[in-house]
Amino acid sequence: MSDFNENKPPKQMNGNTQCHDLQTQSPSLLCSSYPITLKFVDICYKLKVESSDGGSNIKTLICGGSNSSTATIEDRTILNGITGITSPGEILAILGPSGSGKSTLLNALSGRLRGHALTGSILANDKKLTKQIQKRTGFVTQDDVLYPHLTVRETLLYCALLRLPNTLTKDDKMNVVDSVMGELGLHKCADTIIGNTFIRGVSGGERKRVCIGHEMLVNPSLLILDEPTSGLDSTAAHRLVLTLQGLARKGGKTIITSVHQPSSRVYQIFDSVLVLCEGRSIYFGKGNEAMSYFQSVRVEPSFPMNPADFLLDLANGISHQADGVNERDRSNTKQALISAYNTVLAPTVNAACITLDNKKSWMKTTVVGRTINPRQYIKNSILTWLSQFSILLQRSLKERRHESFNSLRVSQVIAAALLAGIMWWHSDFRDIQDRLGLIYFISIFWGVFPSFNAVFAFPQDRSIFAKERASGMYSLSSYFMARIIGDLPMELILPSIFLTLVYWMTGLRPDIWTFLQTLGVIIGYVLVSQGLGLALGAIIMDAKRASTIVTIIMLGCVLTGGFYVHKLPRCLGWIKYASLTFYCYRLLIDVQYGGGERVSSLFGCSTSHPINEATCKFIEEDIVGQITPLASVGVMLIMFVGFRLLAYIALRRMKV
Repeated sequence: MSDFNENKPPKQMNGNTQCHDLQTQSPSLLCSSYPITLKFVDICYKLKVESSDGGSNIKTLICGGSNSSTATIEDRTILNGITGITSPGEILAILGPSGSGKSTLLNALSGRLRGHALTGSILANDKKLTKQIQKRTGFVTQDDVLYPHLTVRETLLYCALLRLPNTLTKDDKMNVVDSVMGELGLHKCADTIIGNTFIRGVSGGERKRVCIGHEMLVNPSLLILDEPTSGLDSTAAHRLVLTLQGLARKGGKTIITSVHQPSSRVYQIFDSVLVLCEGRSIYFGKGNEAMSYFQSVRVEPSFPMNPADFLLDLANGISHQADGVNERDRSNTKQALISAYNTVLAPTVNAACITLDNKKSWMKTTVVGRTINPRQYIKNSILTWLSQFSILLQRSLKERRHESFNSLRVSQVIAAALLAGIMWWHSDFRDIQDRLGLIYFISIFWGVFPSFNAVFAFPQDRSIFAKERASGMYSLSSYFMARIIGDLPMELILPSIFLTLVYWMTGLRPDIWTFLQTLGVIIGYVLVSQGLGLALGAIIMDAKRASTIVTIIMLGCVLTGGFYVHKLPRCLGWIKYASLTFYCYRLLIDVQYGGGERVSSLFGCSTSHPINEATCKFIEEDIVGQITPLASVGVMLIMFVGFRLLAYIALRRMKV
């Protein structure tokens, strides 16, 4: 076994060398000059699972807590006594089968797991993880969480504008983006959109490099990656890990990554390897010494094979010593390997973590030509609220325009407008029942359509929002306002097109002022309906469930809106005053006919000999004496603010 006490920094650890290699395009770009040696000692994490007829309820329990005496409660060990160390310029690979605790350990090392459920010590240069260290830590999640319609350059540029210090100019930040793209080999696809399952974009390997670029923009001293090679072929995975090796060697970065099943070429790149088995360690040490260690404990493959495959077989309890392997043999193999590790390797690893002498050069951050304190760096990194809002608004407009104006949605609106125009072509002003049917159709369409579309907004953005908020890229209020305001121009153009077609085709009151009033009512109603969808989406955060609930709510609004049912039971009469459709319908009638009293006199309903008794009865039940226009506007204004306030509160309660 090698001596874990060696802490030889890479040749490129000099601060000036890093700046020359990584950020040569601007003399003012931020460049890290301090290495981070990360120690994690006796890391333990448990979950308390309460089983019931309907499923299980998981609660956290501190490591070492007593077991419950009831049969329905059990302690699930996720991590148990994990210890290790990694130094600047090195890549530590965490191997293990699914469910072995790799992702949980990475979240703990990055400071994303907190509370009493996590015990043990995680030290960066012999100090506890602080806000300063976490600002210098990059975390790349397993899933590629990116906006599909933005190009590679745009994706990295918006991230740079939000994450880099506000002391840097926009040109400086663009130079940082170009530098990172050069390091990751992304220049050839710089102007290609990211894409997703349904939209053709960059390749899987390039998408993963963009995710790494997100974190490389802040030039982290510690870079943590959760299975970056998943979904990539062997060649793409090898190229990606070679890129990580270059970042570690040239930049003096400490890199920790979990890998599910690396090829032999990929495995040879790793400096250190930690193998997990059911939350416990069975090996920690140099990658090229793993096979010799297991030979020393009399465990070796029966034929030449990839060391990574052999280690994963061991972690799954396959010892290669018997022709047939049953569950009992697997369990015995795992226990034997854990016992061997605790006896042979654990004392050496623990001693290394205690005696390692760290350099103190990490206490400063260098900008080429001058030096600043890390606390000052964090202070300068915080953009003003207005700057965050402006950047997020630009990004929202660029990304959302593709969704709001996709051909299917535009065709749907135009088809509905043409259908209504043909059905009510130049309808007679005095045929009030047909006219009210048209008005109610408009109210239904622009209640259901925007609310149903808006319900997907926050659930679709949840993963990106959670990732960026966890990185501290912006405040919730700036994101929320940019999201709300960014939707306005795109959500209001389609109603305007719809009404322009329907209004003149159906022969509604032919004067511009009435048309503008009608348009104003429709736009206000669209904003209220959209607010309902946003609120439900933010509260439920499940697109399918939220869309089902918004459909039921809008069905109730349609039924109680005042056209289909005029006399509700006394105990249910209040429901119509909670209906969005009711207020829009009333306002549109007032705009077109000038109020119920005017309609009544127009048809002679107030006289002893009305023109048409059936029509007058319809007018009396449907129009006269319901609610004033001012009250309708006031209620819609309250709904407009209230729904969005509910959405904001729901987002604040969401854990990131």
